[in-house]
Amino acid sequence: MTDDAARPAPPEQTELPEVPELLMRAARTLRRHWVAVLEPHGLSPHQARALRAVVAAAEGLRVSDLAAALRIAPRSATEVADGLQAAGLVVRAADPADRRAVVLRATDAGRDLAAGVERARAEDAEALVARLDAADRAELARLLRLVADDDADRAAGCTTTA
Repeated sequence: MTDDAARPAPPEQTELPEVPELLMRAARTLRRHWVAVLEPHGLSPHQARALRAVVAAAEGLRVSDLAAALRIAPRSATEVADGLQAAGLVVRAADPADRRAVVLRATDAGRDLAAGVERARAEDAEALVARLDAADRAELARLLRLVADDDADRAAGCTTTA
């Protein structure tokens, strides 16, 4: 026979469902803000993430690596890369490590736009959390790191991204 008094009391039923809902509401709020930040630049969220990945790859980025970085199908990554190339933000070039392969490289315009978008995103994010004091921000960041464990998501087979 077990000692029921030794067991911790279960959390209130109303608390648990609220946390995921609040996380989803926060994610939707961030997404709306992100889309609004990108709109004047003519970029979609996928394009902005792709441009950031290409800019970060000093030697260029293969489309297959872009697909892996964005967690999308290679065909979708090709479409995103085509859009960035049509906008003059990236170019396709021979891979210096394998001349048969092609890599994406950011143009000067692409690097400038990525930097401007990142500044605008940082300003918007700062405004969004401005109502939190430093201690609350640190605590929120700590808690979100616990919840947003990408390695655990990948191990569980979850590949969905916002």
